[in-house]
Amino acid sequence: MPDLDDQAISKVAEVGIKSQLDEVKNLNVEIDIDPLKVITGTLNSVAIAGEGMVMKQDLRIESMEFNTGSVAVNPLSLAFGKIELTHPTEAEAIVTLTEADINRAFRSDFVRSKMQDLNLEVQVDSETAIVDTEKINFGLPGDGKVRLSTEVVLQNSQERKTVAFTAVPKISSDGQRVVLENVEYLDHQELPPAFTEAMLDEAKELLDLKNFEVGDMSLQIKRLAALKGKLILQSEAIVHQFPSS
Repeated sequence: MPDLDDQAISKVAEVGIKSQLDEVKNLNVEIDIDPLKVITGTLNSVAIAGEGMVMKQDLRIESMEFNTGSVAVNPLSLAFGKIELTHPTEAEAIVTLTEADINRAFRSDFVRSKMQDLNLEVQVDSETAIVDTEKINFGLPGDGKVRLSTEVVLQNSQERKTVAFTAVPKISSDGQRVVLENVEYLDHQELPPAFTEAMLDEAKELLDLKNFEVGDMSLQIKRLAALKGKLILQSEAIVHQFPSS
């Protein structure tokens, strides 16, 4: 077997992860090995730190930190430039999303094509208005809440008005998604229930942990924090295989 060191194995993993991403600003993979242990198929740990990672549905992640404990691998596969797990391994992952990241996803072709089907009329100040689905905005004002807003166009005057509501992000019962609950409209204005539900459903779909999985892994949210300007998801992961290029 050729000599294998931390740097060489880390580079293999880095190339594999990059192959799963549309874009990435910075990516650093550090695999800690003990030469005596690696011969028997054990890596001490794997640490991944990424910035500006663009994944499914044009969803961008501001940062991701991923750390494992001991990892069981096939030592022969390492000799051929591949990291092949022989047993699933546990890890912790911390994902940080910014307001800009989530708004980028809301404005993606994927979401806009679905929202365009909702040509809904609403009543604003006793006047009929049309919802402008291209003006949906997602905000993180802090205090453990999110803010969703959109513009409506008054039919008679063509004046534009903003309709907004806040909601509380919570972890779904299966730990796979962030769901928005406790909706409160601002300024006594409301959208039709169908449109409100559609906006909540899109947020839930975008914040599905499957969108953040790289390679063959499963994530489960354990904690979340909705801070001013950013949303932090702390998850446990079971990794079955790391991605290979």
